Amino acid sequence: QLELMESGGGLVQRGESRRLSCKISGPTLRYYAIGWFRQAPGKEREGLSCSNPDGTTHYADSVKGRFSISRDNVKNTVFLQIDNLDLEDAAVYYCATGPWRVPCDGRLQHNEYITWGQGTQLYVSS
Repeated sequence: QLELMESGGGLVQRGESRRLSCKISGPTLRYYAIGWFRQAPGKEREGLSCSNPDGTTHYADSVKGRFSISRDNVKNTVFLQIDNLDLEDAAVYYCATGPWRVPCDGRLQHNEYITWGQGTQLYVSS
């Protein structure tokens, strides 16, 4: 059974960086695309980035240059590095898997992702 668990959230100051982690338990990460999303209070869930097993990545235009996704297939973990955090980055961050052996693309449509973690809350203070 596939399970995902995010970590790395907490309180950070504006301008700092933070790396979020998504640990996958169960089947190997090698066959799954992994996406990162976030949801702020009162807002829709927003697609941020995704990573394919072949190493290709995609980013939403709004986060290009500040967000970086990477994966460690041995540790079954996907990371999201966020640099120069802003107040608008405060949200619950989720990771999710796509269907088995289906690559992700730049559309980052959350309804195409199958299994989700519980999320990790990121607070940004000024």
